[in-house]
Amino acid sequence: MKASLRTVRLALAEPLRISRSTMSARDAVWLTVEHDGVTGHGEAVTSVYYGLDTDTLKRLLTAAGTALTRFPDPESALYESELTRSDLPPAVTAAVESALFDLVGKRAGHPVHRLLGTNVPPVAATARTIGITASADAAAQARRLAASGFEVIKVKAGTADPEDDVERVRVIRDAAPRARLLLDPNGAWTPTQAEALLPRFAEIGVEAVEQPIPPGTPEALGALAERSPLPVIADEDAVDLADVRRLAGRVQGVNVKLAKCGGVRAALRIASAIDGSGTDLMLGCLTASTLGLAPAVHLADRARWTDLDGHLLLAHDPWAGIGGEDGVVRANGRPGLGVVEVGAYEDVA
Repeated sequence: MKASLRTVRLALAEPLRISRSTMSARDAVWLTVEHDGVTGHGEAVTSVYYGLDTDTLKRLLTAAGTALTRFPDPESALYESELTRSDLPPAVTAAVESALFDLVGKRAGHPVHRLLGTNVPPVAATARTIGITASADAAAQARRLAASGFEVIKVKAGTADPEDDVERVRVIRDAAPRARLLLDPNGAWTPTQAEALLPRFAEIGVEAVEQPIPPGTPEALGALAERSPLPVIADEDAVDLADVRRLAGRVQGVNVKLAKCGGVRAALRIASAIDGSGTDLMLGCLTASTLGLAPAVHLADRARWTDLDGHLLLAHDPWAGIGGEDGVVRANGRPGLGVVEVGAYEDVA
């Protein structure tokens, strides 16, 4: 096997503001693994929150690609336990695993979901995110999304004045009265604020809330979930399997992002850990291309909530194959991840 990298800039169609930052672009590093003329691809994206810049991703993925050359074939590499070494950031492990799943699936002539034991291509209604913005803009976005077929809208919250959040959610509800609403303050509220605000959002018709209080105090999050009129979904407090085991049965959901937990198989271990606990699975994502989101789409039939819209936030998505523009993401029957490169990207030196 041999491996190569390419680094590209992913620009957003418009800046996305959340409680802790505003993002207009991020870099993606693509790992390509080739064996006997067949190629597989994976993507890792930069993240200030997770401490991953472009140079770090390139260095780690270069080393990972070199390590793959010692395996006789991708099948051996995919099931080698060293891919999940604790010293590798989960985003790197997920990208390597993605490239290998893509390659192994192509060599076998099977889509990734078949390799995972699911014969029917997963299909799921995905949430579409509306960032922190003026109420009039939020309402206009909600109307456009509802008209395009989106049944689930996720609203970012966490402004200095919580009344702004309440008003924004209210106008979105009025603009898209049939949509299911999810709320995500990204840990911006104190427990006291959350207890006061959540009943108000429940009255507006919000279905669930992600990480309402700062991460680092899972006991406090669990206590809030016990009293909340809305299902509470842990995100920043649910990074890996150990975190999830501490929260299972305490919160109503955990948001699993492959770049956060370490890939498809790590996500499946989490899903198994919470099975029957009363805690449901949410599949989330970072802002990334179709290539970065595709592995999660092959798991989409296993989640109660699906939030796989990162590729829809881009000005130009350089890959295609999972849909989503009509509010529904779909795996397909093509071998591997089922994605194809369509160009429209900016190379980064």
